[in-house]
Amino acid sequence: MTSLRAFRPQDLFHMNLTNLDPLTENYNIDFYMHYLINWPSLFTVAEDQDGNIIGYMMGKLEEDPFYRQFSPHYLPHHGHITALTISPQSRRLGLAQHLTAALEHACDAANAWFVDLFVRAGNKSAVNLYKGMGYSVFRVVVDYYSDDPTGGGAGEDAFDMRKPLKRDKKREHVRENGEDFKVEPEDLWHG
Repeated sequence: MTSLRAFRPQDLFHMNLTNLDPLTENYNIDFYMHYLINWPSLFTVAEDQDGNIIGYMMGKLEEDPFYRQFSPHYLPHHGHITALTISPQSRRLGLAQHLTAALEHACDAANAWFVDLFVRAGNKSAVNLYKGMGYSVFRVVVDYYSDDPTGGGAGEDAFDMRKPLKRDKKREHVRENGEDFKVEPEDLWHG
């Protein structure tokens, strides 16, 4: 039986089942702690019946500063999935959907417009997973990742995928044919 619970600092020493996977991005300890301190309700782990961490979700609530509101790239109050990873032996059990649903529920409660995430354009299984959960490509960030494991160039593009929440009744924050809307990494605000 798998259970979800809030991340605890000591979990950093028990994340090998997930973080040793080549598709999982690893961060410094201070990065994990920053999320725990600032968005504790959006940092969730999945444990198996033996207490092993077999997946986790790191998320946050954010928005661009007010002065960017007239930029075509302005981002209003929204949730963001920073990391979602499931250990290879625990995939295809619905854990990603449960972790994502928990974050979406918390973001809805915070009156966010949407939840977004960035995923490598070449990671077809992840793209299909998110599409199956109601996310769609809003835009393509050209050469977002500094490496390109597909061998196609200097960097790999990212899909900025979004799922509207209850606040976005008119679906203002989704875009048809987002794969055709390309932006440069410098178009994104990094506060």
